[in-house]
This record gives sequence, structure tokens and C-alpha cells, in this order.
Amino acid sequence: MTDAPRSTEDADAANRVKKTVQAYWNGRAAEYDEDGISGIHTTDQREAWLSMLRSRTGEGARRVLDLGCGTGTVSLLLAELGHEVTGVDLSPGMLERARRKAQARDRAVELRVGDAEALPFAENAFDVVTARHLIWTLPNPERAIAEWRRVVRPGGRLLLVEGYWDFDDAWEGYREIRDDLPLYDGRPPAELVEFLASRGLEQTDAEPLMDSTLWGQNPQQELYVVAVDVPN
Repeated sequence: MTDAPRSTEDADAANRVKKTVQAYWNGRAAEYDEDGISGIHTTDQREAWLSMLRSRTGEGARRVLDLGCGTGTVSLLLAELGHEVTGVDLSPGMLERARRKAQARDRAVELRVGDAEALPFAENAFDVVTARHLIWTLPNPERAIAEWRRVVRPGGRLLLVEGYWDFDDAWEGYREIRDDLPLYDGRPPAELVEFLASRGLEQTDAEPLMDSTLWGQNPQQELYVVAVDVPN
């Protein structure tokens, strides 16, 4: 399934939104890991994430693309599991933090600035594509899903850690672009599964991720993981 070409006006609007998103996350890079559910703060929390990822990425080294990798939280966990990891994020500030963390922990992770809706990789380049709390930030999530499916091999897997926030007010940095993000605030798991099915990804398994150990606190919103098996 392919998307219709975008007009110049649509492309310009999407670029404007992405620049706003990039600026917002650059501004949050320095304190991101200390903010609520974003970082890994205890051994128990780290082990809980390793267990969750291990059970869903499979045994043996895989080629994994971690999209919206931010400061590298999930990328470094995947590398610890023995995978060959490439992390991509729109924010250079977040990636700089990720590089420092990777160096400090002696983890080999390739990190590069990139757009989750237009990936610079060949078809079937990865065994697994992961993304945590990313899809709500995208102006063209349909285009993103098509790209993710393009770069993961047939029989591979998409692993999306997502949530449904449904805040009354938009985040300060997102107020001017909220209406340009079709999945802003996330979606309940059944709605995200339906969205993926509409893009030809019907082999999905959604499970709640509400264990407080994962997040370092009791979640106040609905958090979950969707594993998508890409057809052969």
C-alpha cells in the first residue's frame, strides 16, 4: 500500500511541524532522563525493560532500528541484549545525550539524525523496528508506518511501546501544532491496532504495560506494547 504524493503545501506544513517538534525535544534533552517515566533509574526497572524487550525481540542477535530513540534508553537496552542497534531521532540534542550514555556504558550503537517518515535505509534492512512513544508526534503517521514496514524484512517485527494520555491541554511546546498531529495524545490500544490494520498490518498483539516497575512509578495513563508481525 502506498500513499499519494504530497503537494508542496502539505510538505511545507509537515516540515514546519517537524521543526517545532525538533526544537521542543532539543530543549528537553538535558533533563529528559530525569522526567517521570522517561529514564531508567533502578536495577529492577532496567531488568524489567530487558525482560520485556527480550521476550518480544527473540533470541540471537537481530538488526534492530530504534526510531525516536531520544537519549538512547531503549537503544542501549537492545544493545545490552546483544542486538545490532541503529538509533534514529529528529533531535540532535537528544542524540548527543544518547552518544554520551553509550560511550559511558561501552555500548556499540549507531546513532544518527533522521526523520521517521523518510528513512535513509534500504528495503528489508532490519529484522526488528522499535519505537517508544513516537507515533503521536508525527504529522503523517500513515507515511511513517509505510516506511517502517519497508525497512523491516518480511517475517520481521514492529514493536511499538505506546500509550493514551488524553490530556485536557496540549503541552506548551505543542500548542500551535496539536491539530496537525493526527494521533496526538496517543490512542487506546484497540484504536492503534485498527489503525495498523488499515495499513495492511493485521498480525498484531497488544498487551498492557502497567507494571509500576517498568516506569518507576504507578502509570497515570494507559500504557501498552503492540507487537506486529510483518507478513512474509
